[in-house]
Amino acid sequence: MRHAADGPRPALTVDCVVFGAADERLEVLLVERGDAPFTGAYALPGGFVREDEDLASAARRELSEKTGVDLSYMEQLYTFGAPARDPRGRVVTVAWLALVRPGVHRLEPGTDAQGAAWHPVADLPPLAFDHAHILDVARERLRGKLRYKPIGFELLPEVFTLTELQRLYEVVLERSLDKRNFRRKVLATKLLIDTGRRRTGVAHRAPTLYRFDRERHAELERSGYLFEA
Repeated sequence: MRHAADGPRPALTVDCVVFGAADERLEVLLVERGDAPFTGAYALPGGFVREDEDLASAARRELSEKTGVDLSYMEQLYTFGAPARDPRGRVVTVAWLALVRPGVHRLEPGTDAQGAAWHPVADLPPLAFDHAHILDVARERLRGKLRYKPIGFELLPEVFTLTELQRLYEVVLERSLDKRNFRRKVLATKLLIDTGRRRTGVAHRAPTLYRFDRERHAELERSGYLFEA
């Protein structure tokens, strides 16, 4: 009988897809590789899993070491294991997805990364390994999340206008939305709280500022939530 220990032992890595939103565009956090293979190329932050750590811990550690960004939560995206995805040999990677506000995280590249920076998703440089494919899968997951989770929790400031919220949806979905229909659907969820304040410094009529009702969102998640933008 052949024992499991006698079989092949692929290496295991984690890769982190961290999305942010700035200047009405979707961005992703990339590092510039300092080591071979693909020295000098751009890639998702990630690396090898240590024998004494679980996958989530490995993802958070690699993200912190490569970019200086410390996140308490990332959700598992998908496992990628094409035989030739890594020129170093048989390497399986588990990808993780996170949403953050870029402005609240100071980037400090370290270990084998030459640099770390936010890049517009619509204008990306060539990516190392199969990271372009991983990013495509992550973008599809993000679009799907819009149906059951108000992603503005992580991507928008604490207070925002309905126009800013709609623009975020349009950026993620990559299509225009009808203003009246979008606002009707969003307000019907009762997820937004009118702060009683208005955006200052605008030439036209100052728009109302809203914030998310996290307690209401928790209730909707328990009972079932579906939003079609």
